[in-house]
Amino acid sequence: MNYKNSIDKFIEIFKRSNLSISKFASLINKDRRTVTSWIDNLTDIEPSSDIKDKICNIFRYPDYIWEEGCSGDDFLKSITQIPQKEVRIIDEDYYGRLKYIMELEQNRRFVIQAQFPGPMYRDTAVQEVYRTKSSKDIEELKQARIDQMLRYDYDTTEWYSIKSILSFCFASIGNFFSREEKIKILEVIYELFNNNYNKKLFLFDSFSRKIYGTETTYISINVKQKILFFKSPIESVFIEIRNKNLVERMHKYYSSPIEAPSHVNFLESVKIIKILQDALKYNNTIVQAYEVINRTTDYGELFYHNLSIDLQKEVSAPKPGQRRN
Repeated sequence: MNYKNSIDKFIEIFKRSNLSISKFASLINKDRRTVTSWIDNLTDIEPSSDIKDKICNIFRYPDYIWEEGCSGDDFLKSITQIPQKEVRIIDEDYYGRLKYIMELEQNRRFVIQAQFPGPMYRDTAVQEVYRTKSSKDIEELKQARIDQMLRYDYDTTEWYSIKSILSFCFASIGNFFSREEKIKILEVIYELFNNNYNKKLFLFDSFSRKIYGTETTYISINVKQKILFFKSPIESVFIEIRNKNLVERMHKYYSSPIEAPSHVNFLESVKIIKILQDALKYNNTIVQAYEVINRTTDYGELFYHNLSIDLQKEVSAPKPGQRRN
């Protein structure tokens, strides 16, 4: 059984309780007739949140058992095994890590990227940035992920720091890409995100406030399953967190225009991608690219913050009335 709805889960919990209907009903403060209607599938009205909370408190089940994402074997494990700790270390080889990412990001993803571009876009232009051993299984899985991400209907929300995208385009140190490869990657991203409301790209100003970790690690938030994971400083290890409050708080922080760091909205981000691509095509400098952004968008101030003190002296001041988010 899939245990996708609350009534199926209620029935399974009742069976495993080994209690009579009367006793079970008294524990959750409901009459016998109501409990019987659920057990015999005579109603499609699901148990209320109060009843669900009572069941979790009585039998010491984690509250996420009622979520849609907790179904099938995951649901059975949640009610039969010792509750899983909120923090788990995922220590796998490259294939195992990639498979783990794909499973948690199967239908949609909400990610804060450590650097621009994300690995999938990088792999469309450069196959071997890092010298790692590969295999047929790994290459097939990588291609499956690329195909998934390139689907028009795949739901993705991605956050990159402005610093990382400017470094990608203009930095002379720590840059793996040729000019042609940069142009190709920006073209892929532009075509993928432009006029596609399934895909949202945000560029945030990491200098607008103290933000720790967002430029050093990949963070993926699955708010539906109440899971987030991030890459640890050790290459082979992921840290998985199942703290419901933290996951929801992180998601709210980056999905709220008010709480999130100062950022370019997803419609204007695509426009700026095109500006940067044109800058590379015509061999323009970072100063010239900034001037175009400042003149044609409302986000010059955010890019101004990311220029060095010396460069700020060379460029025009951000035009008045600039938006921060």
